[in-house]
Order: sequence, then structure tokens, then C-alpha cells
Amino acid sequence: MTIAKKTDIEETEMRNTSVLGEDPKRHPDPHSNAEKDPEDWVSGDEPMTGAQTSYLKTLSEQAHKPEMFEAGLSKAEASKRIDALKTELSL
Repeated sequence: MTIAKKTDIEETEMRNTSVLGEDPKRHPDPHSNAEKDPEDWVSGDEPMTGAQTSYLKTLSEQAHKPEMFEAGLSKAEASKRIDALKTELSL
């Protein structure tokens, strides 16, 4: 009698399923945890990143709202403003 050995992938999937209650890779909504409220970010109070600075400046110019860009914003505040401008610009 031959006993089939589980592959490493199968064992990992079984562990993920038993630990998490479901396999996150097979979750019906894979983006369910992709977005967090900026207020809940651990690093939300840190200064905005260079990428956020550049994107916020570009979006504020495109929307003709230069007041939306402000140097020295936190990551969380920059994210909120970026989201608002993207919505306004239908991006």
C-alpha cells in the first residue's frame, strides 16, 4: 500500500486554514482587509512619504485646488486628501 505524502504547499494551506479558520488566499473577497481607515494606521502620524507628497501635489493641481496640498502632513491626512481628490477627479 502506498501512502501519499502531502506536499509542502498542501501542508501550508492546511496550517493556514486551521489557524485562520479559512484560507485567506481563497477568501471570496480578497480585498476585504486590503484597505484600513487611515486613522487606524500604526504609522499614520508619521510624515507623509515622498510618493504621497508628489501624488497629492499632482492631484491638487489637476483638481485646481492647491489648498489641498500642504507640506508637513501626516501619512493618514495625506491619504485622506488623496482619496478625496481622486473621488473628485473620478479616478
